[in-house]
Amino acid sequence: MPCSEFKLIAGLKKFQNLSARVVHGIGDDAAVLELDARRYQLFTADMIVEGVHFVSGTPARLVGHKALACNISDIAAMGGSPTCAVISLGLPAGLPVSYVNGLYAGMRALAQKFGVSIVGGDTVRSAQLVINIALLGEIEKKRLVLRSGARPGDLVFVTGPLGGTLQSGKHLNFIPRVKEARFLTEHFKPSAMMDISDGLAGDLGHILKASRVGAVIQAAQVPLNKGVGLAEALHGGEDFELVFCLASLKAHKLLQYARSRGACRFYEIGRIVAGPQKLALADQFGRCRMIELKGYTHF
Repeated sequence: MPCSEFKLIAGLKKFQNLSARVVHGIGDDAAVLELDARRYQLFTADMIVEGVHFVSGTPARLVGHKALACNISDIAAMGGSPTCAVISLGLPAGLPVSYVNGLYAGMRALAQKFGVSIVGGDTVRSAQLVINIALLGEIEKKRLVLRSGARPGDLVFVTGPLGGTLQSGKHLNFIPRVKEARFLTEHFKPSAMMDISDGLAGDLGHILKASRVGAVIQAAQVPLNKGVGLAEALHGGEDFELVFCLASLKAHKLLQYARSRGACRFYEIGRIVAGPQKLALADQFGRCRMIELKGYTHF
């Protein structure tokens, strides 16, 4: 019987085989492994498929950029810095070598920007173009952020405007929010964080479920890209901004810092509340309605 992506992932947890080195396995943006006394190693993998994540005819450099950027965004969501990537390609018959070179040119340019070494991979024949990347990263133990730490009273933030990325093309050339995540974990340490790949409601929902809390989002405070409606921001996909939670005192300090320096954009959109893992949307008059914890599906 077919099932949703996240129900499938939940079912696959029973097949985990975890050694003593594994700090966190399935359930966050990256696995967390012991590295040394000071640091954890982060390990993630992400796949993009022609016809699902990009359309046929998309310029090769943009496809390559997106493939690596999705993985780097997962490392950012944990507060870490990416280090080494292994790239596996499924290539259709007749795909020009020049296109493959373009894929790697896009990946290499982004890799150089973020200090990522491309260290290997594999190639196979495929009915459509498939790119799978496994990426390592590092994070200081004291700076690690998971999805499961949100607490009632925390304020909820996002790092940029949401929605309309498929129409605008942002889903192909976004910049992973590593800089913002590193800034936050160094100075303010979010209680929970993840990247927004499947829409705000769906991905914030993962934080709520992992933390066993609820949230109220202020509709008027959700930042929107030009020409985009709130529904698209809540349930669309591929924004690749970060959604994170901060204890109230830290949140106010962050807002004061951002206003005084003008260096970082952080948007307060709501608050974590006690109770069941549900998401409420409040209008300008304080009236609330429950919204589904669902977003764009790639499955």
